[in-house]
Amino acid sequence: MAIARASKRRRISPPDSSSFVEPSSYDGKSTKASEWNLEQQYEQRPRAQKKDVESTRLPIKTAEGRIERLACPESEEETVDSIFGSDDEGVSDTQEMEVEDRPVETPIRQQITEAKEELARIGTLLSENPEEHVGCFRKLAEIGTSPKATIKKLSLATQLAVYKDIIPGYRIRPLGEVDSLEKVSKDVRKLRSFEQALVTNYQNYIQELSQCAKASGDGPSEDTASMATVAISCACNLLLAVPHFNFRSELIKILVDKLSKRNRDGDFIKCLETLEKLFREDDDGNPSLDGVTQLSKLIKARDYRIDESVLNTFLHLRLLSEFSFRGSQTRIDKSDSTDARKAKTKEFRTKKYRKILKERKAVEKEFKEADAIVSHEERDRLQAETLKIVFVAYFRILKTRVPNLTGAVLEGLAKYAHLINQDFFGDLLETLKDLISSTSTEEDPAQEAEGKSLDDPEKPTSHQDSLRSTLLATTTAFTLLEGQDAARSASALHLDLSFFTTHLYKTLHAFALNPDIELSSKTLRLPDPHGSSSSCSQSQPATTNNKVNLKTPSVLLLRALSSILLPRSVPPLRIASFVKQLYICSLQLPEKSAQAVSGLVHQVMKVHGRKVAALWNTEERKGDGVFDALRGDMEGSNPFASTVWEGELLRCHYAPAVREGAKGIERLVRDIK
Repeated sequence: MAIARASKRRRISPPDSSSFVEPSSYDGKSTKASEWNLEQQYEQRPRAQKKDVESTRLPIKTAEGRIERLACPESEEETVDSIFGSDDEGVSDTQEMEVEDRPVETPIRQQITEAKEELARIGTLLSENPEEHVGCFRKLAEIGTSPKATIKKLSLATQLAVYKDIIPGYRIRPLGEVDSLEKVSKDVRKLRSFEQALVTNYQNYIQELSQCAKASGDGPSEDTASMATVAISCACNLLLAVPHFNFRSELIKILVDKLSKRNRDGDFIKCLETLEKLFREDDDGNPSLDGVTQLSKLIKARDYRIDESVLNTFLHLRLLSEFSFRGSQTRIDKSDSTDARKAKTKEFRTKKYRKILKERKAVEKEFKEADAIVSHEERDRLQAETLKIVFVAYFRILKTRVPNLTGAVLEGLAKYAHLINQDFFGDLLETLKDLISSTSTEEDPAQEAEGKSLDDPEKPTSHQDSLRSTLLATTTAFTLLEGQDAARSASALHLDLSFFTTHLYKTLHAFALNPDIELSSKTLRLPDPHGSSSSCSQSQPATTNNKVNLKTPSVLLLRALSSILLPRSVPPLRIASFVKQLYICSLQLPEKSAQAVSGLVHQVMKVHGRKVAALWNTEERKGDGVFDALRGDMEGSNPFASTVWEGELLRCHYAPAVREGAKGIERLVRDIK
């Protein structure tokens, strides 16, 4: 029997690692599968964006004038992402992406700096070649729409500088239908388009200034008030720089609207000074006519409730000084006769030279028309119209009796009364009489205690102010007839000036005792320490109120006395009464006023020496009785019953000039005899 082979058994337990060897095919498959799973996981992870690296390089300016910043080169840092990164890193990357998507707000300082750079760039382009960069006007206006007040102010100031630089020296007229259809050259079409764009943007700029100049509400915010100040300053500078250009009336309206308010702040003073300078420097008369017209409408619309300084701007008009020259009464004014002499002595000129001169004259004529030179006739017409508006405003104020404006009106009428038409003499004198009568009534102590209220600041409460108003009214009445014989003119025009003469004679003593007779409105002085607190507070602003007519009461008094005493047709009794009163007042007047009165009496004695020489001689008395110095009637004061014994006291005056003046008058009287 054969022996059977034993069957082979399989090992169930895993072999040792050292002895077990896996097949190569299985090893490759497992490796690829694991790599495929890892790539899929990395593909599904969120990716972080690269952060912008801040550039540390300085900006550069290109040839076109644009400022650019150079980008910083990317750093070559290698960021190794771990394929086995945790889920926390993915969340942080997502948060970084969300933060980077939010817009970053630029700081205000940086915004202002960028606006300055852009405004400077645009302004430079417009100044260099405005015709090629017409669109920059709109860019400047768009920058001004920023909500930041500082950027808006910078835009207004930049536009002011640009318009002052590029505005031409002529007025641009709007194009009509015929002009638009007309065939013109390329250069003319380009110039016309630039002019129309300039006018349109300039109009928008002025409208923006007008809106900013109006501070809304009783108490505007600080930004609104500062914006109004900048707008008013731009309007003032623009009006003085280009008064000939379009939309001048709109600029004047901005200033007039500010002057309609009663508070005198810095903007009010600037508008006032701008109008005064505009009136002084006006050559053709159109700006002055526009300004005076709008001011007169303002005065009437406000029912004369305006500041006194607004009315005083009329006295800065050039027409008032140019119309003040009078023709001579003894000779005929002729023009220069050099042209006539040249015509008599003709030079020899060839035919070719005469042709050249003719062409030159034609070219000069074209230049004059291009420069828009206003003829003398047109300027005189405009100034006459302006003068009419000024005096109509003056007469309306006198008729309505506005207390705070009466002094300003009298200042103007006393200085320029010789420009008034003779047709208005009668009405004006009646108004001045009523004014003096009302002032004299207010000076009555009994009525003053009853009717005067200290609460009303517009009423003239000072005695010196009432005296000055009375003196201005008297001076105005006699200035109407200045340059001619007052008595003959009064008789020819049926004017009665005896009321003003009598009133001035009554107030001579009051003027002699006035402590401010040599002080003007600009004189600095301390308030009266013995006066009441209310009177000190009311009198102090009057010392700082700068009037246009800076003449002292002493100068105004001498001017009125000269108009009364120097004409040759004055009766002897009136001259003797005034001379006697002037000698009495000289004893109380200050040194300079006493010296001026002595000079006036010296002039009177040269003209009327024989009529009043008896006042210096005690043996040649023409009257009987006693001289009454306090009598208001000159004829009833009986001056020839006395002598000027005050001259002996004036010869002992402490001032050498007054002593010499008194001695000179006595020598003149002896020579007359």
